[in-house]
Amino acid sequence: MRVYVPLTLPGLAEAHRTGRLGAEPFAAHAVTPALRAWYGSEDTEELEYAALTRAALASLRQLAASPDAPRRRVVVAVDVADGAVEAVRDADRAEPGEVRLAGTVPLAKAAAVHVDSDDAATEVAAAAAALAAADAGDEKALAVVDAAEDHDLLWFATQEIANLVAVREDS
Repeated sequence: MRVYVPLTLPGLAEAHRTGRLGAEPFAAHAVTPALRAWYGSEDTEELEYAALTRAALASLRQLAASPDAPRRRVVVAVDVADGAVEAVRDADRAEPGEVRLAGTVPLAKAAAVHVDSDDAATEVAAAAAALAAADAGDEKALAVVDAAEDHDLLWFATQEIANLVAVREDS
């Protein structure tokens, strides 16, 4: 099963250093029945994109909690065994498509990494700052978060992780 793990650039650097993603259990996003119902589609590619964008929002939440992290969302796409994935059952707390991964997930299992371009940093920084107000229903803050979501994440091969981490360490 393909899952999308939200990170920050420091989180990606840690995964690169240790060779594994997350501390178990850790959150990710995937195509789940709840995501299918929320998104209202059966198209696999559309649903995988929806899971990726939900993971990008989770990455934005991590950025909001990490003011020193570079303002770029990071999502790692990784293939794991179906048995390693558990849907989050608390409907009051769970995001559509949110899952928990049990066990260690080697970074070597990653299929790709998705990262904001440098030109998205201003909107991503503003969105991270506005996220709490957006969650409370502030329309202006919601528009700021939406502006960051208008930036598509760039696709990187797993062989490029070392370069992504090196760029982060240089800045």
